[in-house]
Amino acid sequence: MMAYDRYVAICSPLQYPVVMTDKVCIQLVAASWVSGIPVEVGKTYQIFSLPFCGSNKINHFFCDIPPLLNLACGDTFVNEMAVYVVAVLFVMVPFILNSASYGKIISNILKMSSARGRAKAFSTCSSHLTVVVLFYGTASITYLQPKSNQSDGTGKLLSLFYTILIPALNPIIYTLRNKDITMALKRLLTKLLT
Repeated sequence: MMAYDRYVAICSPLQYPVVMTDKVCIQLVAASWVSGIPVEVGKTYQIFSLPFCGSNKINHFFCDIPPLLNLACGDTFVNEMAVYVVAVLFVMVPFILNSASYGKIISNILKMSSARGRAKAFSTCSSHLTVVVLFYGTASITYLQPKSNQSDGTGKLLSLFYTILIPALNPIIYTLRNKDITMALKRLLTKLLT
């Protein structure tokens, strides 16, 4: 949704108020909720329909699907395929759409004649693009990697990265666009390094 917002803001700035109305924003948010909730409910039902035996301790930080599948006794092939399908639909498709949107944005930015305008446009997009690359990169590795190639330690680290570290970095990444924060950070680093 943010990539589309940035796309309209940079590629069609004069049409932005007409295109990105409150109604469109509400529809975009509703679409993500309406598409995501049934999938998550379905995955939860599918997981709880599995037979579990033996240890009930999950070797993970939280109740994620791949570690739960490791605890199941029985054939989990259908569940594993469902994880891959959902990962493709909800990780790769949005990533491809984001990439296409940012490709078009970068193309339009490079066509700008003003260096100041290019810098401002890149600044507008850089924070979101950073978060997108970090999140989708770690989520893709976590959910699209074949089960045989996954180690428990790497899975835990990547899950920690995309569930805790990236959301914790979000405010920092987005506030670095604020000149006062950037100047304060530079002063702090200068003090620490001297």
